[in-house]
Amino acid sequence: MFEWRETFDNTKAMFDSLYALKIYKVGLHIRPRFDNGKKLRLLDEAQKKGFIFPEEGNTGEFINFFNQKAVDWWWENGVKRVADQGAMFLKTDEGSAFGHIANESKKTGPKGKEIACLHNLFPLVYAKAPFEKFAEYIQMRGMNQTREGYAGIQRYPYIFAGDWPSEWQYFEPVIKARLNMGISGVGNWSHCMGGFEHVANPELYLRWCQFGLLSPIAHLFGMEHPNYKEPWNYEEEALTIFKQYDQLRYSLIPYLYSYSYEMHKTGMPLMRALVLAYQNDSNFYSTTDQYLLGENRMICPVTTKGAKIRVVYLPEGNWIDYWTGKKLTGKQYINVVCPLDKLPNFLRAGAIIPTQEPLNYIGEKKISELTFDIYPSKNSSFTLYDDGKSLNYEKGDFSLTQIESFDTKQEKIISISSPKGNFKVAERNYTLKINLNKQASTIKVNNEIYLIRNEDNLNMQTAIYKEGVLTIKPDVKGENDISIAIKK
Repeated sequence: MFEWRETFDNTKAMFDSLYALKIYKVGLHIRPRFDNGKKLRLLDEAQKKGFIFPEEGNTGEFINFFNQKAVDWWWENGVKRVADQGAMFLKTDEGSAFGHIANESKKTGPKGKEIACLHNLFPLVYAKAPFEKFAEYIQMRGMNQTREGYAGIQRYPYIFAGDWPSEWQYFEPVIKARLNMGISGVGNWSHCMGGFEHVANPELYLRWCQFGLLSPIAHLFGMEHPNYKEPWNYEEEALTIFKQYDQLRYSLIPYLYSYSYEMHKTGMPLMRALVLAYQNDSNFYSTTDQYLLGENRMICPVTTKGAKIRVVYLPEGNWIDYWTGKKLTGKQYINVVCPLDKLPNFLRAGAIIPTQEPLNYIGEKKISELTFDIYPSKNSSFTLYDDGKSLNYEKGDFSLTQIESFDTKQEKIISISSPKGNFKVAERNYTLKINLNKQASTIKVNNEIYLIRNEDNLNMQTAIYKEGVLTIKPDVKGENDISIAIKK
């Protein structure tokens, strides 16, 4: 373990070349056992120090992650070797093999009464060890991907669904598994988009990727022996549609990140089972193919082969079809047309959705403008979260910007507060796209009158009303409070 094969003759250059491609964290896949290499005899050394669980018939291979001294030794003599070369996280695989037969060998690991009591806890301490060690080493938020866990695994920080085959019968159960995970308090979760093994046809691959790109963590990995599940290995139409949803995800980064902060603070998952939000509606007690992404967006994956229409149940309240803008009343079943490029999804009336310019990767360029898509309905609000990449958010180094929409007798008011908090937000402007039933008579931004036009040319102190959307670009920097009064 932690000894490279001869084919890896310059591992630091390998990591450096990946980071040059703007991949921010590169990790390695490991298992919880030590073994002996040609040069390193880490298993022998760990056994002598008592850092290994003994096994029936031999001295064992499993590292005792319950022992901090064993964890420190494992890091200093094993993981730090690859961290020094460029690795920034681990995929801690096969934690469930502790006390059970491993899925890729006939080894069973340690057994006994004491081991049985620790079986569920082992994946937790196994994931905790590299998460905390890497965070301390790189002075950045830790990352770890693991396949199994127990209560508390959400802290280290994400789990994935395992190796589900690329077949239609397994698609909806993956969604169901995720919703159950969220209800159990595990918010950061991923899956192999398109399934892991077996050949996926383009339709299944695309439908699965549409779901994956609108779930907490987009995880693109899978094998078809010898090919990998990469969007350019499918038909041209599939690549075009994949890019569409990839760009949609990147445009939603401010929305997703803000609800990730809420998840961090409260435990409310980013991807929410509808029964969690609508506990009094029995129609959702067995719903496994719809969910809320944050509070204001409902995603309805298409999990049936060849489907042209899928049935959606709308929760109480009013909803807007994301693709058509059509307004719909809740507490009813509707038939939704779903060609291959359309994943049915709906916005809650009252939604405030922050978006940004889609990027090829986070940090490609400075984000100097945010757009707020606003669907007014009575009183609603959204809290925008900003911070950096360090661990300082744990010490309060972040900022919150409050956006509110409410009605008075004569006006609709949209307010955006200046960022509040210790984190210095970069200078930015805002564009507001407000969905209205009819054109306003007058608009004031911080008491300055803006002219309303019906053309595409948006100048300073003007607003455009076109096809039911009022577009305003306030001539006020985002570091200031902004108040927009729309006279009905």
